[in-house]
Amino acid sequence: MIKLDIINEVVNRTGITKTKAEMAVETVFETMKKALTEGDRIELRGFGIFNVRPRKTGIGRNPRTGAEVAIPPGKAVRFKPGKELQSL
Repeated sequence: MIKLDIINEVVNRTGITKTKAEMAVETVFETMKKALTEGDRIELRGFGIFNVRPRKTGIGRNPRTGAEVAIPPGKAVRFKPGKELQSL
């Protein structure tokens, strides 16, 4: 499923115009991105939880040369499904 499928589903279920549905879906995604960028947790009851966690440093290898490469610490978005979604 892609974003266009979500927009079309909103149009079909609500009857609003495609432009307004696209604006609504974009607003939801932009708000979620902004919240995650600020380090906030997003909890959607019945769906799941999105949060940002620190990623560990480590040592990787360059596949071509086999040389060790230091991997800097970073952040990663994690998703934990809710009970309803997990039971599928």
